[in-house]
Amino acid sequence: MKMFKKDGNCDCDKPNSKLKKRMIVTFVLGTIIANVIIAMVGVGMSHFAISKMRNQYGSDFVPSVQITALRMLVCVIFILIMLGILLYSRVYSDIMSPLKVLSEATKRIAEGDLDFTIEPAGHDDELDELCMDFEDMRRRLKESAEGKIENEELNRQLISNITHDLKTPITTIKGYAEGLLDGVAVTPEKQEKYLRTIYNKAGELDKLLNELTYYTHIDQSRIPYNFAKIDIGEYFQDCTDDLGAELESRNFSLTYRNDVPEGTQIIADSEQLRKVINNIVGNSIKYSDKAQGRIRINLRDAETFVLIEISDNGQGIQAKELPQIFDRFFRSDASRSSTTGGSGIGLSIVKKIVEDHGGRIWATSTVGEGTTMHIELRKYEEQK
Repeated sequence: MKMFKKDGNCDCDKPNSKLKKRMIVTFVLGTIIANVIIAMVGVGMSHFAISKMRNQYGSDFVPSVQITALRMLVCVIFILIMLGILLYSRVYSDIMSPLKVLSEATKRIAEGDLDFTIEPAGHDDELDELCMDFEDMRRRLKESAEGKIENEELNRQLISNITHDLKTPITTIKGYAEGLLDGVAVTPEKQEKYLRTIYNKAGELDKLLNELTYYTHIDQSRIPYNFAKIDIGEYFQDCTDDLGAELESRNFSLTYRNDVPEGTQIIADSEQLRKVINNIVGNSIKYSDKAQGRIRINLRDAETFVLIEISDNGQGIQAKELPQIFDRFFRSDASRSSTTGGSGIGLSIVKKIVEDHGGRIWATSTVGEGTTMHIELRKYEEQK
């Protein structure tokens, strides 16, 4: 029922045609009933007066015409009473029944019960609109309550994932630190190995905490973006140069190919886009099952878009899991069974950043052969 203007004030001047008709009928009905009551009182008084005159002057004193008129008046009053009862029952049914339904619905919502449906009476009037708006409110409240329950479940899952992921590096750090304290690492080479392992595991913890902090910003829509024009070819050349040394140290080869016309630009946040690339490449490294890993980054021209493809030769993702890999906290069966773990929020972060850039991301994969992430970003074109 559209009773409020955009500024939130009540739109009291709007005519409610059908409901107004019912109110008029109710008013007329009340008037009729009042007149009937007055007429009945008048008839009673007249009847009393006639009876008294008959007793005093005899029955012939009152003309028969008056008796006939009195009887006709009684019949008219009876007809009016019956008509009033019929009109009253109709108006009561049309107005009070929906109000009773809404009153009961209000009580159930106040008690936290949202598993019901409010059906309009079928009169196609303002009360029906009110019932439909009330049903829409109930449905939204139910969706909100279900969403809250789902978020609580996701947060519990996140805590479970993080607890699992924190145990492994912390256990490793404690073990190697105890080895150093107990003098197990007696040679400089062994001591360096222990310290290097502790350093790497501390880096994993730092990365995990950064992921959680970033996830909090995403959940609150507080990602700081600094958009600017970027030459896509030069940008990815710099990215591959930075990634090359790290991938080589992990026994990965990196191939880069640019098929986009020279000078092609996009509007992007260079830092956040780098996070997307690093996250995807990090996943490829984490879930690699080959002695020699391979990463390929290709830029393709797609008319008004640039298509970025980041491929690996890892273990791949099953077809049934592909639609879910960008969901928050999702972890594939392979990651659950591996020691790499993972919070399950990395690719959801990637998807959020890409979509905030006005692009889209999807994945293709073959189990045992590898996975390709496809990112589509719109080109920047100067306004003429």
